[in-house]
Amino acid sequence: MHIWVDADACPTPIKEILYRVAERRELALALVANQLLRVPPSRFIKAVQVPRGADVADAEIVRLVQPGDLVVTGDIPLAADVLKKGADALNPRGEFYTEHNIEQMLTMRKFMDELRSSGVDTGGPAAFSQADRKNFADQLDRHLSRKLGAR
Repeated sequence: MHIWVDADACPTPIKEILYRVAERRELALALVANQLLRVPPSRFIKAVQVPRGADVADAEIVRLVQPGDLVVTGDIPLAADVLKKGADALNPRGEFYTEHNIEQMLTMRKFMDELRSSGVDTGGPAAFSQADRKNFADQLDRHLSRKLGAR
């Protein structure tokens, strides 16, 4: 199992959780971004820098992800592509994207984009909180325990 991170917009506290998990569970962790990232020195953790451009990091993750891998992303279209490849997708607030909820999320995203393009101020997402951080860590731990056992 490999963990891939859509790292350009991933909150720092989530990256820190992932660093600790990769070391503790000896899991391959790759942070993909179009900017240079500093990651802790580790044989399990690597940063992958891709060229600048819209969705270049997303395309690289989709190209590399394998069935059974986990992708951490807040990008709903990326999550949909990951699910099609048989991998799991988890957002930084600890919510899994599934075949049951992804279409609804894509529809809502499109609707919100249409509102914004017509001039409606839809606000942004709520600030990332300590509860979000805890929920992410709990969901990640449950997922890894289910997939890998208590290594």
